[in-house]
Amino acid sequence: MADPTESLAVTLFSEVFTADQLARNRLSKMLPKGMEISHFAVLNHLAHAGGEKSPAQLADAFHVTRGAMTNTLSKLEWAGHVHIRPDWDDARRKFVSISPSGRAARDAALAAVAPVIGDVVRSIGVEKVRAALPVLRDLRLRLEEE
Repeated sequence: MADPTESLAVTLFSEVFTADQLARNRLSKMLPKGMEISHFAVLNHLAHAGGEKSPAQLADAFHVTRGAMTNTLSKLEWAGHVHIRPDWDDARRKFVSISPSGRAARDAALAAVAPVIGDVVRSIGVEKVRAALPVLRDLRLRLEEE
């Protein structure tokens, strides 16, 4: 690999992938029993969205297949964390909203993981993390374009 830019890119992505795997492993151990990272992510998204979303909108937001999102939503509905209702104008569509139980589960999960990720940020340094965010955001936005 003679191109220094390609070498830098490989190193960057290696670090991102490894950090992602380590973060997922650590956080999955901290989540309440039975909750997966995908469940927490959907509940957190719905809590911030403040309204209903279609399964297709959620699948697009998380860059997963509709089948994968349907599976996650089925588990969340079974647990009572989301309400799924038909679209009264188009019976083929559905809408998803977070339930009070889901909001409580999301809050409990957030309370469990916040100290852990806060410690990581403090150990790295708040200013270094703040400086890294624009680069990570640009990376995400660039990858979303494709």
